[in-house]
Amino acid sequence: MKTKIMLSILLGVAITLCLTYSYSQAENLKIAIMQDQEGSAKKYAPLVSYFETRGIKVSFINTQSYSEAALMFAQAKADAMFSGSGIAGTMIMKRVAKPIVRPLSKEGTSTYWTVILAQKGSAKYTESADYFSGKKVSFCSLASSGEFYLHAIGGHKTASELIQANSHESAIDLLANGTTDIAIVKNRVWDRVKNKYPDIEVVGSDTGENPDGTLIVSKIVSPKLSEKVTSILLGLMEDSSPEAKMVKDQMNILGFIQITMDNFRYTLALLREAGVSRSFNFTY
Repeated sequence: MKTKIMLSILLGVAITLCLTYSYSQAENLKIAIMQDQEGSAKKYAPLVSYFETRGIKVSFINTQSYSEAALMFAQAKADAMFSGSGIAGTMIMKRVAKPIVRPLSKEGTSTYWTVILAQKGSAKYTESADYFSGKKVSFCSLASSGEFYLHAIGGHKTASELIQANSHESAIDLLANGTTDIAIVKNRVWDRVKNKYPDIEVVGSDTGENPDGTLIVSKIVSPKLSEKVTSILLGLMEDSSPEAKMVKDQMNILGFIQITMDNFRYTLALLREAGVSRSFNFTY
């Protein structure tokens, strides 16, 4: 009996040591999340346990604006980031990151484009910098469908006032309360919140599409870890486990799909027109 008890104890200790060793050997990944509204980063929470059961210990770093997230990533305080195309494209141009996957929404979308908003009855957008002449314009800073678009079209030179917002919805709020005459935002955001703004309408749009919610990984992350993260996320779509379902439901996605530099072709051209280069310091 004593022998059995001793063997049980030794077995328990061995299992504990194995689990401890396995956990200590788990690779770490710090992911920056732009939390522009209360609780908006919660949708990513199920990824923590999903990655952990696959040998990667994930921690999230919440930031309050695109600018803060960009600087944190550029300073190597984060290993990866779920990002809009403006920040992702800028990091690619600065040669500090590479895109690995992007989410595919349950509606089957993985891209977005720019819409121009104004009060109902306003003149239609002419796709010219002159349209912004004498107007106050709100936009999300460092966003392809925001600050970068306005600079690419030259509207920053003709507008009477430029007002940066921490998020696309904040830019719409500035238009709604009369602070600005025009808001430049992401169409996916507008589609989600437009019922809250009955007096605002789309007066124009840009036809170029940008990859949405791309996960970019820092060049300092080992290729082995980067490939492992990519493989795990690409496998999510066909994974029917409870934890996979939780990730997909919380993020409202079917899964993740591959992304290539070709998917950034329009975005990178827009950024170059907006004056972004490798030396760009995240501010104009």
